[in-house]
Amino acid sequence: MSKQCAMCGKAKMSGNKVSHSNIKTPRTYNANLHKVQVEIDGRPQKIYLCTRCQRTLNKEER
Repeated sequence: MSKQCAMCGKAKMSGNKVSHSNIKTPRTYNANLHKVQVEIDGRPQKIYLCTRCQRTLNKEER
């Protein structure tokens, strides 16, 4: 499975690197993913989550 967020599906994006002389070359932007242990159906599992989804999970735990 590719590296993407298990909750929202956020993954790699493409864009352009723009130099000072305005020359554009393709590049990729990686999502800010972390491998975290989450309890799913009462069993701990390690999944990739983006930092935004981690903050949402922490907010729901409180």
